[in-house]
Amino acid sequence: MNWVQRKIYLYNVTFGLYMLDWWERCLFNILVLVLLWFMCYNGFRFASELFNRYVFRFLLEKSLVLSVLLAIS
Repeated sequence: MNWVQRKIYLYNVTFGLYMLDWWERCLFNILVLVLLWFMCYNGFRFASELFNRYVFRFLLEKSLVLSVLLAIS
């Protein structure tokens, strides 16, 4: 039993999938994949909004301050 097979076995035993039929296991895995996609998609949206809100504004203000200092001198 290699590493991947052990991880699949652990996943099946942890969530009780070993006692389900193949089609029930398939439905459960599809549900898990959809939930993971939803979490990753919304996490990416949140991270990009956070970047735009804080980091991008900070860089923009820093460049504006730099341009004003250059214009003064």
